[in-house]
Amino acid sequence: MYIPERVLTNHDLEQFVETSDEWIVSRTGIRERRLATSADTTVSMAASASRQALRVAGVDPTDVELLILATDTPDKLMPSSASVLQHELGITRAGAFDLDAACAGFVYALSVGTQFVRAGVYRTVLVVGADALTRYIDFTDRGTCILFGDGAGAVVLQASDAHEGVLSTVLGSDGRGAPHLYVDGIRPAEVPNGAVDSVPLPHMKMNGAEVFKFAVKVMGEAAVEAIDRAGLTLADIDLFIPHQANLRIIDASARRLELPREKVFVNLDRYGNTSAASIPMCIAEAAECGRLQPGMNVVLVGFGAGLSWAANVVRWGATGIGQGE
Repeated sequence: MYIPERVLTNHDLEQFVETSDEWIVSRTGIRERRLATSADTTVSMAASASRQALRVAGVDPTDVELLILATDTPDKLMPSSASVLQHELGITRAGAFDLDAACAGFVYALSVGTQFVRAGVYRTVLVVGADALTRYIDFTDRGTCILFGDGAGAVVLQASDAHEGVLSTVLGSDGRGAPHLYVDGIRPAEVPNGAVDSVPLPHMKMNGAEVFKFAVKVMGEAAVEAIDRAGLTLADIDLFIPHQANLRIIDASARRLELPREKVFVNLDRYGNTSAASIPMCIAEAAECGRLQPGMNVVLVGFGAGLSWAANVVRWGATGIGQGE
């Protein structure tokens, strides 16, 4: 995983928006978040996380056969940030593409990568989630500026004969909810003489109440469906890694799954909502601190703009996420 150096605390936010540390913590669980600096791009953050993942997995970049970058903040409209990342990492013999499913993007990307491995097309896939959403935040809008942070996370997905890895997948989308969470694009009429750099980036718009209701409902439902598809029960789940959007949403989902807090991984308080980076950052921290052990059954659930959602059940392997069967 990678996080920018710049820290923005709730007390910092108090200086330029009508809020307080107590208000933010009570409603979201967030205490601070990381903001991309001028030196941080989506590709540079993704590259740092990817190098760590490759090193941990003992995989040389030249052995990667496919790179999937989940992001809704690409550095450019084209080429894909995945292509630039591929070159940055020295991956010379691989396909590469961006995947945009907002905050559910990493679980979508992991699901897609798994299918390539399971079909026998590729044996080694690099899956990355990276976003710099704070560049699209209006820091006078209390409803959004308190929530988001920037970062990146990555995993290496490899073929395995063991019954481990991604055991099930649930993907969903309901476009009726698109107006509840969106960022407008830049229209040609707004660009003077083609000078895109002179046009301010559009700001995120969010109907927080509707997104909250959607998330509380879909997180539990998607997790239960994924567990059922994996042939497991709620009692078989050792760890729940949800998208880190709001602690109240996470707590409601955990209650739906009848999981005690010690089985729920949370780092929201330190990083805020990092969009597609959220879940892989949790995976990296959980593995590093020993919360994620070989043989554990783990539920990953993401949700976001679209409105979209996705869930996996993963049996953590001796070296991480395997192919599954």
